[in-house]
Amino acid sequence: MSAVPRVPALAPFSVRSFRFQWPADLATSWAFEMETIILGWYVLVETKSVFMLTVFASLLYVGTLLSPMFGVIGDRIGQRTLLCVMRSIYAACAIVLTACTFLGLLTPWLVLGVTAIVGLVRPSDIGMRSALVGEIMPSDRLIGAMGIQRTTQDSARIVGALTGAGLVATLGMGPAYVVVSTFYVISILLMLKAGRTRVETRRAAEAQDAPPRHSPWRELKAGLAYVWQTPYLRAAMLLAFLLNLTAFPLFNNLLPVVAKEVYHSSQTTLGYMVAAAASGALMGSIILSRFAHRVPAARMMIVFSLAWYAMLTLFAYMPRPELGIPVLVLTGLVQSLGLVPATAMLLRNSDEQYRGRIMGIRMLAIYGNLPGLLASGPLIVALGYAGMATLYCAIGIVFTLVIAVRWRDVLWRADAPANKR
Repeated sequence: MSAVPRVPALAPFSVRSFRFQWPADLATSWAFEMETIILGWYVLVETKSVFMLTVFASLLYVGTLLSPMFGVIGDRIGQRTLLCVMRSIYAACAIVLTACTFLGLLTPWLVLGVTAIVGLVRPSDIGMRSALVGEIMPSDRLIGAMGIQRTTQDSARIVGALTGAGLVATLGMGPAYVVVSTFYVISILLMLKAGRTRVETRRAAEAQDAPPRHSPWRELKAGLAYVWQTPYLRAAMLLAFLLNLTAFPLFNNLLPVVAKEVYHSSQTTLGYMVAAAASGALMGSIILSRFAHRVPAARMMIVFSLAWYAMLTLFAYMPRPELGIPVLVLTGLVQSLGLVPATAMLLRNSDEQYRGRIMGIRMLAIYGNLPGLLASGPLIVALGYAGMATLYCAIGIVFTLVIAVRWRDVLWRADAPANKR
């Protein structure tokens, strides 16, 4: 049996484009978190309405339905070019808000209007940056690269949010938003510095002699058909929807309920909980960047999805934050160990021309959060948080096993393409 070749943890940085993309994604993720904290706090203080705060949060995801179409555009013009355009929109909106803040023209309604514009684009950013990694990275380095790329999001949750709150408290909203705008501009410059990828260069050459393209809607339909007719892609999309329906609400949106109603604690405890979950996810990403060459991606996706449900169930029965916070670290760890290989699997084994559309369709799974959150409120009233979490995790485990058994030939077999190393 041949040994698996050793791949250095930082091998993805030997690819020039990735050396510029990673800090560009890092700057964007930090700006996202800082902006969410700054504007969310502004809307809450100025309107004194929790409802308006939820409206603001909802507007950030209003463009999720457009993600597949962003994938079509990315497949046409290249993911790097699309990301430059998207981040130019973020920067322009941030500069407008900065100017209005210094001129005394800022209002909650202006904030909501600008947020609606950004919300049309922002949900697609993570999917398109992942598609770009798949476009530039050799297959033997892809999982490691996705692990390193994921650190941009996890570190932002830990540091970006704290930085945003600290800057507003220390300098005021205007100077804080100058920092946000600067991060967006830096991101654009870094992406431009990366230059065109080999895929974009080849597409440009082919386009000169290519026949007229189909309409975007027809290309989107082709992407949907490709996902549905490819067994491991269909299984991965169904699992992603299941996780968004039953696991993500427990891991993200309902943590304030645990802090307030279960631990009877303050926002400080909630901050520690969020940081603990993000720290665990960051550790998982770092582990994958080192040992990615040994990872059977589809098996990892199944095993650590089940482990995530197990840890969420355990966390639901922790009576005090001193016990719950360490469990959250482990919960974030197993989450990362499952999600990163899943994303790499979507990109590594798929036809190059569909990568943008695949990641756009993947982002639609986020809508699983909506019914999961809507159902959680009445269930918490009826069963308590622990009972509701147990029910969600039991449903998740059962259907994860159903997916694993139904598509075992493409997800579990060691010689399946989705498990190649």
